[in-house]
Amino acid sequence: MVQTPLSWLAGRYTWGPRSVRMAAVASVVAAIGIIVTGGVVRVTGSGLGCPEWPACSGNSLAPTAEMGLHGAIEFGNRLLTGVLCAVVGWLIVAARLQREPSRPVLRGAWAQFWVVVLNAVVGGITVWMRLSPYIVAAHFLAATLLLAAAVVTWERLREADHDVSAPTVPPRRCAVLARALLVSTALLLVVGTSVTGSGPHAGDSSEVDRMPFDWVGATIVHGVLAVVCLVLGGLLFTVLPGGSRARRRTGVFLAVFLAQGLVGLFQALTGLPAVAVILHLLGSALVWAGALRVSLAVGRGTTGAPAAAPPVAQVPAPLARSTNSADT
Repeated sequence: MVQTPLSWLAGRYTWGPRSVRMAAVASVVAAIGIIVTGGVVRVTGSGLGCPEWPACSGNSLAPTAEMGLHGAIEFGNRLLTGVLCAVVGWLIVAARLQREPSRPVLRGAWAQFWVVVLNAVVGGITVWMRLSPYIVAAHFLAATLLLAAAVVTWERLREADHDVSAPTVPPRRCAVLARALLVSTALLLVVGTSVTGSGPHAGDSSEVDRMPFDWVGATIVHGVLAVVCLVLGGLLFTVLPGGSRARRRTGVFLAVFLAQGLVGLFQALTGLPAVAVILHLLGSALVWAGALRVSLAVGRGTTGAPAAAPPVAQVPAPLARSTNSADT
């Protein structure tokens, strides 16, 4: 049987659980960071600061002095992808070298690796397609997919680290509301890409095609979806059992969502200032992570409760041997 390098290492070395916990948290932070820095590239008009991919230009991997600040910003975002690759690699190795490796955590780590590859390829296509708004939207959605994989992996690790064998069981309708909240939040992100794609921030100082949507109309649809998410979150909070982990997470989600809504309203009324757009992207990442954590907590509570213990069978006391019996 052929051993892989990780199998060979696992047979000789083990790492403590702290290493995999740190790697899992770092992967979540890095996934949020790639979303935010992508926004910085966009609002500064640095999307084609490096006009080629994977090299920055035909003759140089790094930006030249002539490319100026735009080239440095775009190249910095590409370097962050390298950092993300290193973090995910650390997570894979740390998860594999545990004394008792968790299969869900390992699967989540490898899922992040392949989504990083996907995101890098879509990023290259974005450059080749000269910032087509549809490819830019796909690039953002790939980044949110990476964040989803990172959050789920982190949650699976927390489940393995803590005793969650007897969660508080919320009502069955909570699971329906949590799924509806997650789907609505995902739709909110997708529609948000149409708002961005039809808005003023094209990602480059030159003329870039925009999505053929009415920006005001797309913004209104986005706002209506936000209200739906807020209502679903509020309903879920009211029906969840008090003191449960899912209810606490839903409360945090609602607080972050309200702050995100205020930022969105501010940027829509003030002409999309760059700082507000970046804050809104950070908020979108936190809202998406929060919706995932709520859904996971509710799902764990509704399906992971231990079954009731079976009744103890009554064993009859030994019968006294009858003196009249003819036992043999």
